[in-house]
Amino acid sequence: MENLIRKKINETLYKLVDNKELLSELTFDVEVPKDSKNGDFATNVAMKLASMLKKSPRAIAEEIKLKIGDSFFEKIEVAGPGFINFFVSKSFFYDFLLKIIENQNNLMSDIGSGKKVQVEFVSANPTGPLHIGHGRGAAYGDSLARLLSACGFDVQKEYYINDAGNQMNNLALSIYSRYLELSGVNYEFPQDGYKGEYIIDIAKDIKNRYGDSLLGMKEEEAINLCFRIGVEQILETIRKDLEDFRVTFDNWFSEKSLYQSGEVDDTLTELQNKEKVYEHDGALWFKSTEYGDDKDRVLKRGSGELTYFASDIAYHRNKIRRGFDYLINVWGADHHGYVKRLKSSVSALGFNEDMLEIKLVQMVGLVEGGEKISMSTRAGTFVELRWLLDKVGSDAARYFYIMRDINSQFEFDIDLALSKSSDNPVYYVQYAHARVCSILRNAEEKGVKFFVGKYLEKLNLEQDMALIKKLYEFKSVLETAANLREPHRIPYYLQDLAALFHNYYKNNQILNEDDIEVTSARVTLCLAVKEVIKFALNLIGVDAPERM
Repeated sequence: MENLIRKKINETLYKLVDNKELLSELTFDVEVPKDSKNGDFATNVAMKLASMLKKSPRAIAEEIKLKIGDSFFEKIEVAGPGFINFFVSKSFFYDFLLKIIENQNNLMSDIGSGKKVQVEFVSANPTGPLHIGHGRGAAYGDSLARLLSACGFDVQKEYYINDAGNQMNNLALSIYSRYLELSGVNYEFPQDGYKGEYIIDIAKDIKNRYGDSLLGMKEEEAINLCFRIGVEQILETIRKDLEDFRVTFDNWFSEKSLYQSGEVDDTLTELQNKEKVYEHDGALWFKSTEYGDDKDRVLKRGSGELTYFASDIAYHRNKIRRGFDYLINVWGADHHGYVKRLKSSVSALGFNEDMLEIKLVQMVGLVEGGEKISMSTRAGTFVELRWLLDKVGSDAARYFYIMRDINSQFEFDIDLALSKSSDNPVYYVQYAHARVCSILRNAEEKGVKFFVGKYLEKLNLEQDMALIKKLYEFKSVLETAANLREPHRIPYYLQDLAALFHNYYKNNQILNEDDIEVTSARVTLCLAVKEVIKFALNLIGVDAPERM
């Protein structure tokens, strides 16, 4: 609406001001007044023009008021030294209610204009089940993808499988060691091995399926078999946990495939041709200091072993070649030192590094009964995401993860998430949706008649309009959340909307058998509230229940 009003002001100024060059230099504000008595929106454009036109701001404001006349506005007032206050027509808001009831797509935006965006998130090493820290990145990445899709972007969600390197070797050795242990063979457990119970479970499965046959294999062959089965089983567990968390991916991309296809070598060759690498002490270095990094980075060690950075550059080269306009990576906060070098590599390949955005998700803690639980994947003491889902359910888990900015650390309060009270934010919002459904059931049971979309002029109370205007605000919140990559704005909005609705329900009789006109109008408003809550909850992967 702010953009609509700004557009109408600019169109009016174009008619009023002869010197069009002045208008190109003009900046002005369109804001929501603190006091609703001063209109729905106000602008200082007349005061900004006063010195340019050498006229009093009130005189300019009066001219704009006279020329801008539009059915969009109920009235326009000039106030104070030259502010222009706009009161939007109630019929405009009534039409809006009908649109969102008719089709939820009217809540969507087209600011993305079909631009291709890839959101890569979670991408946890397949060395064990997902823990509650991964859950925050999963909720954020998936919600961001949903927001962008709702804003007209062409979005692909991708999981990068880190199935190469030392960590995977340690995984294979850990499983192999446990298998030999089950077979009564002494074998030193790797120093950096994974000690979780899931490693023993995988070893037991291999033992059940293959018996003692691995003992007769060459060690390398047996370890490779442990690696293959371990990755398959862990990835399947990850997939299942994510699906139950309402997170799915369009593509699962294997790091190992970059080596098998020769893309890592091709990428290093391209960087060499562009003179972005050099050799020193037998190692191959990337000139990241040319792009503001604090030091150059190793791509290939003197031993000939490639670093993770080499495959990461190849991976992002692959992404760019797939035709995305924007790349968004969701990483844990412990990767902050990696951001600059990766963006530098995008520049070195000849692309604008701003096309790559890296969002860092701060740590999440778990609190239950006042106690915190620490996490360590290798020590096997981490809290699995599956445990959290079984404990509080996907709805509470998704909502709680998203309701805080990812730039701040977050403590997940189990007791609050399980609470069935207004103190629990997800319960409070879902109850607003369920309450509307209850109203509709009561109307049917009691035979109360109403006509959806009729008699909307009866919505003329201050509370009516406050609720309607809050609904209209949603698309602006959606676009801001998408543009700033801040899904937490959706729960903030939902809390405000739910509070307004619960208060509205408390102070106004919705179903009145003796007044079909007021009943029709208020039921229509309630239906619009229901649609917005359902749509907004879906953006963060949370259900909108009809009964609670």
